[in-house]
Amino acid sequence: MPTFSKHEIESLALMPLADIMGIARRIKLVNRNTSFSLCTITNARSGKCTEDCAFCAQSARHASRSPEYGLKPVDQLVREASNAQKTGATRFSLVTSGRGIESMRQAEEIAERIAAIREQTGISVCASLGIARCEHLEILKQAGLSRYHHNLETSRDFFPSICTTHTFDQRVNTIRAARKAGLEVCAGGLIGLGESREQRLSLGRTLAELAVDSVPVNILVPIKGTPLEGPPRISIPEILRTIAIFRILMPSIPIRLAGGRDSILKDFQGMAFNAGADAMLIGGYLTVRGRAVEEDLAMVEEIRKIWSEECGGGLFSEE
Repeated sequence: MPTFSKHEIESLALMPLADIMGIARRIKLVNRNTSFSLCTITNARSGKCTEDCAFCAQSARHASRSPEYGLKPVDQLVREASNAQKTGATRFSLVTSGRGIESMRQAEEIAERIAAIREQTGISVCASLGIARCEHLEILKQAGLSRYHHNLETSRDFFPSICTTHTFDQRVNTIRAARKAGLEVCAGGLIGLGESREQRLSLGRTLAELAVDSVPVNILVPIKGTPLEGPPRISIPEILRTIAIFRILMPSIPIRLAGGRDSILKDFQGMAFNAGADAMLIGGYLTVRGRAVEEDLAMVEEIRKIWSEECGGGLFSEE
């Protein structure tokens, strides 16, 4: 994987938008052909989170309102995974509110659900469970977990502006623990928090250095009752530029459009795939509803047809 100095990355960021998008698109097609990945998530435990992440509706410290319930039962999660598989998702992720996995018992409860999903559906199972230690993640791996999701959210220097109840290093250490446990890692961030372009570039560099396996790009959807409930804080061109830079920095892994892709990008979603993105989350985003799955699948097929023509009619592939 090529490495870029801070100066080189800053130079890329200053290129005209059309130019940097063109470079990113070519890098995508050369390194990943027509591959396109679809995944979906379930809010497996919701609300009452002890952490103070400024963007999150599930924090107990904010005035926002979100559903509150404990860990969903096994049979419900199996049904949801089966439905996700029928819509075309190749990955199903369990997402829980809270600081992280705090005991072996919690890990075993989640492992039971992962094993049932794998046995009854066969879909690849991911999990986003917060801060975790290697011994807990090893239990999940043995149960059939293939990938652990843990966003860095933003750059190291901006992180204290959005969260004070845990540190950036704790997030990095969780990613390393997942690696040590033998899991793939999905880690990205949330843009539009009020960070600078330089801080978004710093996030991209850190993700590239950690050599993660998938990078979700979330765009802040302001939620009433959170400290970031005001108007959108990032422009469409800056979103596209960020996606393109992430693709250039990480040429061989999925760049995944996630939260905010439909409500913030709206009619510009197609341009995001021209900027190098080639994966997306379908079916909703925890506390925010998503677009109809049928619309997303139709868009994916059109994108893949265009890519296939540009790649000389190559076959589609999924991850």
